[in-house]
Amino acid sequence: MNATVEQLAPVEQQATTGWVVAALYQFKEVQDAAALKERLLNLVGSINLCGTLIVADEGINGTVAGDRVAIDAVHQFLLDEGFTSMEYKESHSAEKPFRKMKIKLKKEIVTLGVEVKPRDLVGHYLDPKEWNELIARDDVILIDTRNDYEYKAGTFKGAVDPKTETFREFPDYVKKELEQHKDKKIAMFCTGGIRCEKSTSLLLQEGFNEVYHLKGGILKYLEETPADESLWEGECFVFDGRTAVTHGMEEGANIKCHACGWPLVPAEVELPSYEHGVSCVYCINKTTDKQKEGFRMRQSQILAAKRKRL
Repeated sequence: MNATVEQLAPVEQQATTGWVVAALYQFKEVQDAAALKERLLNLVGSINLCGTLIVADEGINGTVAGDRVAIDAVHQFLLDEGFTSMEYKESHSAEKPFRKMKIKLKKEIVTLGVEVKPRDLVGHYLDPKEWNELIARDDVILIDTRNDYEYKAGTFKGAVDPKTETFREFPDYVKKELEQHKDKKIAMFCTGGIRCEKSTSLLLQEGFNEVYHLKGGILKYLEETPADESLWEGECFVFDGRTAVTHGMEEGANIKCHACGWPLVPAEVELPSYEHGVSCVYCINKTTDKQKEGFRMRQSQILAAKRKRL
């Protein structure tokens, strides 16, 4: 398959009723991923949808937002295409969560960089109640398979941070830090479950004995688990305009630094290091004055475009 192919479809402004946000994925053999991409482009060109869908030989992955009609249309389309076992979750956003609609053709629907077989080698799925019981045990190593900035926004009590900047770094973490724990119970989690499909498959492939993962990911856990029964601490970072969500899939208090992408709690926004769209406490010393000036120019252009739409 060729390198990433991307095409954009226009998105009209959403009605004042807000946006339905659908996160979905399924590992499934796709006979002709390029043809599926084209069919998706034909669909999204006729409905009010924004977000990203990734298509590969191994399946589909993505998060999209739109009105009820648009979300139902894309959901039904995928069911008709044979994606009948999707991990599928809906939430809501008051504001438009994505700027555009993108369909991407890639080698992997989530990039691990190591060949695994998530349809054949599968860890033990746990629902939220079973998950709580497992991770409360002393003989379990609990691993957050997400990136460092996602961990910063929130995680499960006692979870290990692999300190990865991308999912591609996870196999190296396994070799360096987990190799000596093959006889231990390993529990892993991620936002929606897709990264854990590959990480559990990787560990089983490497000879680990007991590997568990949270079915449906953090999003499903926060949707189903009452706050007073939850072992989750903080908020769950999401890759859209909401920055993070919390129990009941309510929008959280974190906001995103648009210079570096890290989530910020309200107290960090009040620091002198924070300038909207330009810098925060995590990146102010990592960019030059020239770069910051470029960020300011970009921010002024964004604000001007918003005023023009009003």
